[in-house]
Amino acid sequence: MLEILGKTNFDFMGKRHLAFIFSGIMAVLGILAIVQISRGAANLGIDFAGGTAVQLKFDQPIRIDEARKVLEANGLSNAELQEFGQENKLLIRLKASTTIEEKVADRVVAVFTKEFSSNHFVVDSSTEIGPTIGQKLQQDALIAVAISFAGIILYVAARFELRFGIAAALATFHDVLAVLGGFYVLDKEITLLVITALLTLAGYSMTDTVVVFDRIRENLRMRRRESEETIINNAVNQVLSRTIVTSLTVVLVLIPLTVAGGEVLHDFSLALLWGVIFGTYSSVFVASPLLLLWPKSAGGMLKRS
Repeated sequence: MLEILGKTNFDFMGKRHLAFIFSGIMAVLGILAIVQISRGAANLGIDFAGGTAVQLKFDQPIRIDEARKVLEANGLSNAELQEFGQENKLLIRLKASTTIEEKVADRVVAVFTKEFSSNHFVVDSSTEIGPTIGQKLQQDALIAVAISFAGIILYVAARFELRFGIAAALATFHDVLAVLGGFYVLDKEITLLVITALLTLAGYSMTDTVVVFDRIRENLRMRRRESEETIINNAVNQVLSRTIVTSLTVVLVLIPLTVAGGEVLHDFSLALLWGVIFGTYSSVFVASPLLLLWPKSAGGMLKRS
């Protein structure tokens, strides 16, 4: 594999306190995002909040500002509009708070039929999710995340030790919180697709962390006389080039998807892009330093055999 950095000797463990401060801030933002999501105060997509999504395909291009004015004039002022791939395709999303007794999709179609009679259109798709279903999807998403972290702890604990599993789970949880907090601060919409990206990120982050842990365990067996901090620091430096090359390969794929992948893939690829960056960071500055926090009274911090 390409050695883009060669042999390095950075003192990563010496910077762990600054890294913990930064990670703590990101974790707080993520926890705040979770609290707001559970209260329904975040920018939840119709998957979680309930609502309607209608995709229309017109014979001729249609301007979003004109479509928005028409909807506002007909009592649908909170509609979110997006061009969908082409200038003649329009995606209209309305959350449950804007619904009325009749089906919102039918009302949207009726409004456009009346106001744009000269520009014929067809309904490509129409989706309606009630608030109850949205809450059930929200609960299921949280359960899925919890199960994934439990699986991470069990897998890494079985492969290494319990302390490694806890460190890997905390680092992965940090990555998820960092991405979720960033989405909340930027008021990005939280959808099922974003949750899918977070679960994908959890798997990637764990894989990257396991590679570092493998080298740490190997060095523990070979360098018994060195301090734990020196052993971990050397292990991180030894796999640093591999970690960067792997992450850079994924980033080079995600950047074009984020920039030119369209509205459907944008938030998904953006969450993955941030996640890969934070996952690489956490493998070095979160997961590895957490091993140094294990109480030495519990039979030594790390096993060396």
